[in-house]
Amino acid sequence: MDQFTLNLIFIGLSFAVYIGIAIWARAGSTAEFYAANRGVSPVMNGMATAADWMSAASFISMAGLIAFTGYDNSTYLMGWTGGYVLLALLLAPYLRKFGKFTVPEFIGDRFYSKTARIIGVICLLIISITYVIGQMTGVGVTFSRYLEVSNSTGLWIGAAMVFMYSVLGGMKGITYTQVAQYVVLIIAYTIPAIFIALQLTGHVLPQTGLFGTLNEGGGKFLATLDQVVVDLGFKTYTGHHKSTLDMVLFTLALMIGTAGLPHVIIRFFTVPKVSDARKSAGWALVFIALLYTVAPAVGSMSRFNLTSTMWPGAETGDTYSQPAVTLDSIENDDDKQWMRNWQVTGLLNWEDKNGDGLIQYYNDAVTEGPSAEMAAEQGLQGNELTTVNNDIMVLANPEIANLPGWVIAIVAAGGLAAALSTAAGLLLAISGAVSHDLIKGAINPGISEKGELMAARISMAASILVATILGLNPPGFAAQTVALAFGLAASSIFPVLMMGIFSKRINKEGAIAGMLAGILSTLLYIFTYKGWFFISGTNMLEDVAANWVFGISPASFGVIGALINFIVAYVVSNATEEPPVEVVELVESIRVPRGSGGAVAH
Repeated sequence: MDQFTLNLIFIGLSFAVYIGIAIWARAGSTAEFYAANRGVSPVMNGMATAADWMSAASFISMAGLIAFTGYDNSTYLMGWTGGYVLLALLLAPYLRKFGKFTVPEFIGDRFYSKTARIIGVICLLIISITYVIGQMTGVGVTFSRYLEVSNSTGLWIGAAMVFMYSVLGGMKGITYTQVAQYVVLIIAYTIPAIFIALQLTGHVLPQTGLFGTLNEGGGKFLATLDQVVVDLGFKTYTGHHKSTLDMVLFTLALMIGTAGLPHVIIRFFTVPKVSDARKSAGWALVFIALLYTVAPAVGSMSRFNLTSTMWPGAETGDTYSQPAVTLDSIENDDDKQWMRNWQVTGLLNWEDKNGDGLIQYYNDAVTEGPSAEMAAEQGLQGNELTTVNNDIMVLANPEIANLPGWVIAIVAAGGLAAALSTAAGLLLAISGAVSHDLIKGAINPGISEKGELMAARISMAASILVATILGLNPPGFAAQTVALAFGLAASSIFPVLMMGIFSKRINKEGAIAGMLAGILSTLLYIFTYKGWFFISGTNMLEDVAANWVFGISPASFGVIGALINFIVAYVVSNATEEPPVEVVELVESIRVPRGSGGAVAH
C-alpha cells in the first residue's frame, strides 16, 4: 500500500472518530456548550487539558526549535510546564469556586464593571486569535505534506474539520474529542521516537537514548552532535548562547502566560467540584510530561538525522569523510524520497550554487573553522540547503529515518490531532467571550438561552474563518507565533486574575487601567520589533536583537507588561475609591474554603 493511501486511512479514521464523538456529545444547552455541564472527571479533564495544551506548537514546532537551537530553547519546556503549577496553586480552584462560564465574566463581576468585562473580552480575543494562528499554521504544514495539497488548501480543510465538531458539540463535544485526540497524538509522538532512539543508540526510551552511545561510531550521542554542528560552522548544540536575562524573562513569560490563557482556564470550569480543579491540573501535568520529556530527544535526533543525510560521515562524527548528498541521489534514490516530498510543500529547498552536482549544508556566515576551510577548498558559493522550515522536523523525522509507512501515517494523524484540539479550545474561548460576555453581558442581556446558543455557534464559525485567513500569513513558526500569545496573556489576563482573587483593594479603575497598560505596552513592543502587520501581509521588519531594549525579545516582554499591569493597577486603585463591601465579601467567598461547591454569586 502506498504512503498516500496509508495517510488517508489513518487521518480519515481519526477524523471519523472526532466527528462521531461530536455528534454523540452534541451540546443542547449553554451549560453544555460552555462548560460541559460541569460533569467531567479530573482524569478525563486532565487528559483533555493536555490535548488542548499540546498544540501544533508543542507537537510540531517545539522539537523543531530545539533541533536547530539546542539547549537555549529548553525554555519552552520549562515555561510551559511551570505554568500548570501556577494554575494549580493560584488560579484554577478559585476560579472554579466562582462558578461562572468565562474569564471576562469573572473580571466583570469581581470588578463590578461592564467596561472591565468588555476589556477582558478584547484581551481574550487578541490572545486567542494570535494563538489560534499558530495552530492553523501547523494544520497547513501537516496537510500540505501528507495530503499532497498546498499549504492554503490544507488550512481550509483543517478549518472545515474544526467547524464540524466544535460548532456542533461545544465544550461537551470538544472535551471528549480532545480525550481521543490526546491518545492519538501521544502514540504518534512516542512510537517514532522509540524507533529512532533504537536505531541511533539502541535505547528503547528516547529520554535515556539522548544520553546514550551511538550504535555506529561508538561516541556519545550529544557529544557527537556537538562536534558535527560545530564542524558545520554552527554554535554548540548543548551550549548556552542567548542572553541569560532574556531566557529567564522568556521562561517567566511562558509560565505566567500559561496561567493566564483563557482557553486553558475554562477547562477548569468543567469539573464537578473545586478540589477537582486542582486534581485536573495535576493530571494534566502527568499527561503533558509524557510528551515533553520525549521532545528534547526528538529534536536532537531529528537534527542529527538531517545532518547525516547531508553529510553521511557525520554518523561517525567525521563530518567531511564522505561526499555531501548529490543531486542525482536526491532525484533517484529511495532514501532521499523524503526530500522530494517536502520540496513540493515549499518548506524544504536546495540549490546547487557552484554547479558541482553536490548539495553542501553548512553555515556560510562563519569565516573560520572546518566549514570555512571546506568551502574554500571546494569553491562553494554559500549554503546550498537554502530552506529548512523548523516546523517540518517532527513530521519529516520518520521519513528521514526510513521508518515504516504506517509510522509516518500515525505522525500525520498526531500532528493534526494536536493542532485541531487546541484550535477547538481556543475557538470555544472566543465564542464564549463574544456570545456570553459581549452579546448577553453587554448588548442584549435579555437574550434567550436558545438565542445565546445560536450566537455562540455563529461566533465560533466566524472565528474559524478569521483564524484561517490570518493563518495564511503567520508571523513566524508555529511555536514562535504561540509564544507571542503567551506574552499577551501574561501582560493582561494573569495580573488581573491574581489581583481579583488575592487583593481586596484593587478596584474597577485599577483593573481597567492595568489591563490596558499591560497589553498595549506589550503589543507596542511586539509590533516595534517583530514587524508583523495584518494589512500588509508581509514581515516589514525583522527581529534585530541588537536593538531590543536590554536584550529583551518580543516574546519575553510579557513579563515586563505584567509588571506594568500590576503597578498601574495598584497606583490607580489607591488613588480612587475602595471597592464596595459586597465585592470585598465576594473576594472572601472565593478565597476562604466553604465546601466544594461554587462561590456565592453576587
